[in-house]
Amino acid sequence: MPNSLQTPSFKQLEYFVTIASLTSYRRAAEELGVSQPALTTQIRALENTLGLSLFERSRAGTLLTPEGRALLEQARRLILGLREFTAHANVLAHGHQSTYKLGVPPTLGPYLLPNVLPALHSRYHHLKLYVREAPPRLLLQGLSEGSYDIAIVPLPVNRDDLAIEPLFTEPLKFVVPADHRLAGKTQVTPSQLRGEKVLTLEDQHHFHHQVQEICERLGAHLQRDYEGTSLDTLRQMVVMGLGVAFLPGLYVHSEMHNPEALHVSELKSKPIRRQHGLVWRASAPARGFYRELAGHLREIVFDRLGDVVTVEK
Repeated sequence: MPNSLQTPSFKQLEYFVTIASLTSYRRAAEELGVSQPALTTQIRALENTLGLSLFERSRAGTLLTPEGRALLEQARRLILGLREFTAHANVLAHGHQSTYKLGVPPTLGPYLLPNVLPALHSRYHHLKLYVREAPPRLLLQGLSEGSYDIAIVPLPVNRDDLAIEPLFTEPLKFVVPADHRLAGKTQVTPSQLRGEKVLTLEDQHHFHHQVQEICERLGAHLQRDYEGTSLDTLRQMVVMGLGVAFLPGLYVHSEMHNPEALHVSELKSKPIRRQHGLVWRASAPARGFYRELAGHLREIVFDRLGDVVTVEK
């Protein structure tokens, strides 16, 4: 029987949702920064309070019971509601809270944030950003669930529950090995890419699908047998002669200062670009501050990286 004298704690609900999302007690413990025994104890206490089992363990991992599945979405809404309640209280008390969870894609964050965070910190002395990397699909999901407060993601994003501020547009550079027939050209024509073997990242990355669309449009061949796990891996695969690639302009600017083994060029008459924007929940109490933050981000990107990207007006 459920214990009528107790109600689940926020911590227990958060633990429940995290385990359900990751299907693993071990990964959930790492994500939450707690020991696995402590996590197990809290889930057992939650199950005792509710009078039912939430998880079952199998070879496939930690799975939700039917009862757990029935309660999961409501638990997510409760967590999000309490987080927004706390955020609203902070806005009322201090104008805006000082710590935010920022999500960024791994193909953008390491090459953008070092250029903008110092200037952002000097403008907002009390601002703290807890940065996590994840593919855009998971970032948008995390925004809805309250795991992130704001995120920088590729546009367009067509979601009524999210507010979007465009930030900048980034070019994609065409990269070939030094001994490739197109090496030495500052620009290549779309017809010269027809039939080329193009490397890209694994399909869990949004960047993979962007490159796939480019290949379909230009008549190039996407190399599915050789897919990189990161932009650095992709770059090394080009160096080894496994194919050619498109790399984000900010990555090239940040990591390829002396690319003697590679040659970087532009696509003539049809430049390839990707747009990025700052996104947050439309209902967020700090939405006015997020819009202000987006404006300052555009200013900083223009000052620091205006020769690499095009900043939105």
